[in-house]
Amino acid sequence: MDVFDYQQLVKATGSFSPSRLLGKGSHGSIYKGILEENKLVAIKKSSSLGTDHVSADNSKKLENEISVLSSLHESPYVINFLGTSLYHHNSKNRVLVMEFMPNGSLHDLLHVDATPPPWPKRVEIAIQIARAVQFLHEGKPLVIHRDIKSANILFDINWKAKLADFGLSVLQEDSSSHDHATQPAGTLGYLDPSYTTPSKLSTKIDVFSYGVVLLEIISCQKVIDVSRSPSSIVEWAVPLIEEQRLMEICDTRIALPTFMEGTIKHLLYVAARCVSCKEENRPSITEIVKGMDKNCLVERVQMPSWTSFMRSVILTRRPRELAEQWQQAKCEDANCDISKGMKAYLWEILAYITTLE
Repeated sequence: MDVFDYQQLVKATGSFSPSRLLGKGSHGSIYKGILEENKLVAIKKSSSLGTDHVSADNSKKLENEISVLSSLHESPYVINFLGTSLYHHNSKNRVLVMEFMPNGSLHDLLHVDATPPPWPKRVEIAIQIARAVQFLHEGKPLVIHRDIKSANILFDINWKAKLADFGLSVLQEDSSSHDHATQPAGTLGYLDPSYTTPSKLSTKIDVFSYGVVLLEIISCQKVIDVSRSPSSIVEWAVPLIEEQRLMEICDTRIALPTFMEGTIKHLLYVAARCVSCKEENRPSITEIVKGMDKNCLVERVQMPSWTSFMRSVILTRRPRELAEQWQQAKCEDANCDISKGMKAYLWEILAYITTLE
């Protein structure tokens, strides 16, 4: 972790110019910073608007975020913490420096961008978020995020999803964070409704929020939508899952290929368990990730490279000719390193592509 001079960060952001503002979180504003050698960073500054009490609370949350991020090892699934400013005996000058995430948030991808994300990308994002939560829950010290939502999932330059905004997080093994966690906190729609007292704090709170994000990824519906009945995405989607009307939940802007149906159904069943009103019925994040591995979800999200290859071949060959050649090969020799699950999956992809003829 680096210690930055505060004036260096003031210069990097053009004195925290509104033109450099990337967004506002629950307790701070994030600015684009340009350091020496044109290195891009994101700089979070505590929000000072409102009463002195609100300003002090925002500073406290930023200090908590710094404490949590500085305790974590580097992970490809969590935003990279670069350092903080010199304190200067003034909490308003305490700022957080993080890696720059140029491709916005999952919330924007789902609800703002005109082009809906393809289904394999949605599954990939779901897996990356699950691994981020697993990293927190299995870490030492264990971290409970408490504010997992699409707005706090950001994309790096390679469109890899990373979990951000740790202002409400709790280091469960850190007694100094107990005061911070005296009251339940989170975002309406994502917040576990059973989390009503400090004694209810547990990792299952994050699991509930993860389940809500899964429903959001698959449906592209807003988590709270007063024009929908019921307005809660959980209350809307869970009955449909229980009635096996799974396709009614899926985003209708982009067709769901046959070879993705099993994967999406699996994620919907996981989501339903995550948002169960009974905490004991919710899976742990470790169980969720193991289930994804077992059901070949990790292999399947690598599908675009195969379909891109197949489509390039189809430019010069008829699909049915390609299917016949694939059937002859079948990849049955002992030296083939493709799993049986992946073989079956590639067959499904090929069957889908031949329908395009």
